[in-house]
Amino acid sequence: MELTAFDKQLLNVLQCGVQFVPKPYEAMAQQLGVSEDRVISRLQELKKSGFIRKVGAFFNSDKLGYSGTLVAAKIEPEQVAAVAARINEYPEITHNYQRTCGYVLWFTAITHCDERRKQILAEIRQLPGVISLLDLYSQKKYKIDVQFKLK
Repeated sequence: MELTAFDKQLLNVLQCGVQFVPKPYEAMAQQLGVSEDRVISRLQELKKSGFIRKVGAFFNSDKLGYSGTLVAAKIEPEQVAAVAARINEYPEITHNYQRTCGYVLWFTAITHCDERRKQILAEIRQLPGVISLLDLYSQKKYKIDVQFKLK
């Protein structure tokens, strides 16, 4: 499936223009000059085709009492997929990427306290194939946002 011009407009509105109103899809439809049904059906197709993973709120974790860390993991090559799968079981893990450097898995965790962060990392350190972890704990946020301006 290839994105249409309408799809790109819709995705741009979805990522940075959704209004906090009782009927957000109706408001999006008005913004785009189409019906609410068209917006909803097209979003369903975009999700089904893999262009959208999920739609949800983006919270300020600091205000909610959470803190984040970026972790780099050195893993034995034959264990990377298994370790990644286990890491992904933690609901606190928000992202998990394989890289080509010596530290082949990089992931972020958002936890409600230092003890929970330490517990998760201690458990991951014990997984078969884990050689070492670098806990790059967040001290100050300068920017948390991502928008893909589709043209």
